[in-house]
Amino acid sequence: MVSPFLYFPGERLSLAELTAACLDGLLAPIGEGFMPADAVETAWMRARSLAPLVGDRWAAVRVSAAWVHGGIDAEPLRHHVQRAAAERLRPLRELSVIAHDVRIPTDDLVTIAGVRVSSPARTLVDLARSPDAVDLDVARSWAHAAPDALAEARAWLARHPRYPYGRRAGDVLGAVATE
Repeated sequence: MVSPFLYFPGERLSLAELTAACLDGLLAPIGEGFMPADAVETAWMRARSLAPLVGDRWAAVRVSAAWVHGGIDAEPLRHHVQRAAAERLRPLRELSVIAHDVRIPTDDLVTIAGVRVSSPARTLVDLARSPDAVDLDVARSWAHAAPDALAEARAWLARHPRYPYGRRAGDVLGAVATE
């Protein structure tokens, strides 16, 4: 699907032409594509820019989903995707992608611009349970800035008491709630 606001290499222009337009200040890179430099970067634009990467079998998760939902402003250097299809998939061979082969339940997904993304609650829980310091910082700052997302994440954890590393996520989110 050709978007009037997003340009992907090979659809209307080549990668060289799109890169030249970036150098001229007409376009800015976003996800796997480019957008007009004066366009507003919305959740729809962010999600749609990941469509070539995610396809119909993967979902954007963790920091990639946080970026789509507006939990962080800067696009992550490496995107995280997780299997959304029922069957196992051949892993993506992209250096800019970290693929998680465990299937994410459809209840934990939302569709934005035709792209599957983990829900804000599931995304915040996944970031809060991570041992990675960057993920934890993103979780803390997002939870502090969005109390509604924090409440949804805590409710999600209450509905899933046996979630791996859920106690760690609960501790991280609980510490934010008491600040």
